[in-house]
Amino acid sequence: MCSQNGLVDRVPYAAGRFYPDNAETLRHDLSVMFASCAESKGEFKVRAVVCPHAGYVFSGITAAKAYASIPSDTKYSRIFIIGSSHTMAFDGASVYGLGDYITPLGRVKVDREIAKKLKENYGPFRFPEDSHKLEHSLEVQMPFIQYHFKDMPAIVPIVIGTDNLGTIKEIADALRPYFTADNLFVISSDFSHYPPYNEAKLVDSLTAESIISKDPERFLSTLRENASKEIDGLVTSMCGWTSGLTLLYLVSGSPDLVFKKIYYCNSGDSNYGAKNEVVGYNSLILIDQKSKASNQVNADKPGKDEVSFTREEKEQLFRIARNSISSFLNENRKYVVDSNTVPDGLKNKMGAFVTLKIDGNLRGCIGRFISEEPLYEVVNEMAAASAFDDTRFEPLSKEEYKKISIEISVLGPLRKISDISEIVPGKHGIYIKKDFRSGTMLPQVLTENHWTIEQFLGYTSRDKAGLGWDGWKSADLYIYEAVVLEENE
Repeated sequence: MCSQNGLVDRVPYAAGRFYPDNAETLRHDLSVMFASCAESKGEFKVRAVVCPHAGYVFSGITAAKAYASIPSDTKYSRIFIIGSSHTMAFDGASVYGLGDYITPLGRVKVDREIAKKLKENYGPFRFPEDSHKLEHSLEVQMPFIQYHFKDMPAIVPIVIGTDNLGTIKEIADALRPYFTADNLFVISSDFSHYPPYNEAKLVDSLTAESIISKDPERFLSTLRENASKEIDGLVTSMCGWTSGLTLLYLVSGSPDLVFKKIYYCNSGDSNYGAKNEVVGYNSLILIDQKSKASNQVNADKPGKDEVSFTREEKEQLFRIARNSISSFLNENRKYVVDSNTVPDGLKNKMGAFVTLKIDGNLRGCIGRFISEEPLYEVVNEMAAASAFDDTRFEPLSKEEYKKISIEISVLGPLRKISDISEIVPGKHGIYIKKDFRSGTMLPQVLTENHWTIEQFLGYTSRDKAGLGWDGWKSADLYIYEAVVLEENE
């Protein structure tokens, strides 16, 4: 189709296949999907979303919840929509700049100037626009964007055709100047393809957590580990993994940018899907938290540990952790906490790690530095993750559950340091970051092992960040405080 100015618009391919091709029906369906979403309060600027691109009857609500996390009146200069090719392979990326994208809801303006700059200045983008013709992953996102945003920005549609890690890094480097608060990045991807229902939930949780870690190497390792499980029917953990990896390369090294998990389902949850072979759908958002003081524990007094909990609050946190693990272990479902029974002190938005031990030996530990969710929900999610998603261990068994002790560490904000003399043993945890590698150890690990500060840094650098024993010397160092709660203390 040629537009009036002689340019070639990209006409719909997925309309009538993945979503309605009638504008009135499409608007109605979108209104129903968005009506099920909580209204965003707009506390943080959303920098990116990861959302699915399957048929709307399967994944539409999951995608709508990602977009609904952004206030509809948010103004972006442009939206970069990135998907991995489903139809052809080529050693780079294709950015559409011949015209605009067309959907049943009308025209979506393409920023042809940006498309031209990418093609002219960066080799990986010099691939023809043919890859867009039959590619559904980008098109499926367009109606959500058209329906949701009051002020519709121009888009930059990009299809990635390579799985070469070096080329993907080049693509990320080319996009880096545009990865700013003025622009929104949309990563279009489904997750696991064709495992049974329960196996999909496990694999999709592991993959989502690896993205939340912001560590490209952990993400790639998780994909390999998922594949090695030899789960019946599992073809891929994430069809758009190359697009997800591009975002992780962009995010890595930015401690103020934090992923938040929004929603999960799979095709087995739909009335139209079977449970023996499913496709998984996660929606995640990336938020910028550098200006949000209420998300920080004791941010205004980093040298003092003023966060405290009543005995009732401590007991409830450990009940939540226990019930979270038991629910997955015995009923294979997430434990749902009745928020009406939760004290206000546990509703503050704080990061936390949950550590499991058996006879004093580590049995699992996973957490988040900062969270947009309330503390009680972070503990609920991290307890189950520590029991079943820590890749250093097999999933916790029922027999082991009887033996575990639980430790909850509520975390304060990260603070970058320039001298290791600022680290106070037993008080400060450390976070080491260099390029795409990072790692942390909680404050109590130093005292439990009777390490010196240099040993604390060395073990974290070598065993957690993968930088070698002395790697911390050329890395960025951060410290944080933690309120450590022990079960039955």
